Amino acid sequence: MNETARPVAAPTRVTARALIVGERIDTVGLERPDTISALPLAFRVGAGGMVALFRFGVAVMVGLTPLEEEHTLASLAARVSGIRARGDDETAVVEIAPETDGPSESGGPIRIKDLSPARFLVVADALAKTVALARDEREVNKVFDVIEPFARQLAQTGRPPFRRRAMLKLIGQALLAQHRVTGRVAVEEKPDVLWDRPDLERLYARLEDEYELKERGGALKLKLDVIVETAHAMTEMIDADRATRLELAVVVLIVLELVASIVEIALLWRTG
Repeated sequence: MNETARPVAAPTRVTARALIVGERIDTVGLERPDTISALPLAFRVGAGGMVALFRFGVAVMVGLTPLEEEHTLASLAARVSGIRARGDDETAVVEIAPETDGPSESGGPIRIKDLSPARFLVVADALAKTVALARDEREVNKVFDVIEPFARQLAQTGRPPFRRRAMLKLIGQALLAQHRVTGRVAVEEKPDVLWDRPDLERLYARLEDEYELKERGGALKLKLDVIVETAHAMTEMIDADRATRLELAVVVLIVLELVASIVEIALLWRTG
């Protein structure tokens, strides 16, 4: 008896978008009846869409229409600090294919068995981290562009640049970027949903590998360490140079005082 093969339904595809809306999102008090997660705060929107808000300034939306996205972002404006005129974003195609979880190939769609809240949170975590890393990588590269002229001048002249305030600003920028990467984004930490759903570890591992989260986070930390060490070294050189000039000024004043004393003694000797 021949069995009739069952038709296989075509995979459903939806778009996931991670957008940096600012430096930080205050999610306290935003809980809703349709909340699906408290950390990160995630909730349903419309017929089948979901949104996850990360405190380090990233909103991840999947399955939303352009109008729903616009309405959601507008409702967050009062909760966002450090709003950016042009936010960075990362877009990915999510393919609902019951046979597998994870990226199909490099640069291909993210395949998940279903668009359950747990799988959405795993995908949202990976997308939020990759877009935040892109922002931090660009900002760290800007700091490197500032350091390069100082280092070049030191190599060519053997003397540090006398711009202490600029160097202190450079240290501040490096420390802020370091705090963002290690303190708020926490690239190396896995999403909390994996504590309840260890079966999704493989999905997260594939996404982590696809977006090279660990490698990019490690490279970023190394760059930050170089920036901080270089800035501190240059500041110490500036302080040492200023101390030398101050000592020279003190010596000059002592010599002038001695000369004045000698002249005064000579005048007294003549008049006496």
